[in-house]
Amino acid sequence: MGVVLGGKRCQSCGMPLAKDKAGGGTEADGSRSARYCSYCYDAGRFRKPELTAREMQETVRQVMRRKGMPRLVAEYWAWRIPRLKRWRGR
Repeated sequence: MGVVLGGKRCQSCGMPLAKDKAGGGTEADGSRSARYCSYCYDAGRFRKPELTAREMQETVRQVMRRKGMPRLVAEYWAWRIPRLKRWRGR
């Protein structure tokens, strides 16, 4: 059982793009981003460019716990953050 972290999840926070009510972030030209959600990306830029992977991990933990996800699930997705495209090589 593997988890796909490709284009179907935001490559910044890991949220399934299908769950983004706005339909995804936007590129500079106004088109939809195929990689990033609207919470992370707008008009071709990250909403919080200074954010670190560790800070994103903490944000993911908090959001998932507020939504009622089990702690183990929240920890797993937070652990995956550094493997997403935005954070690789940082």
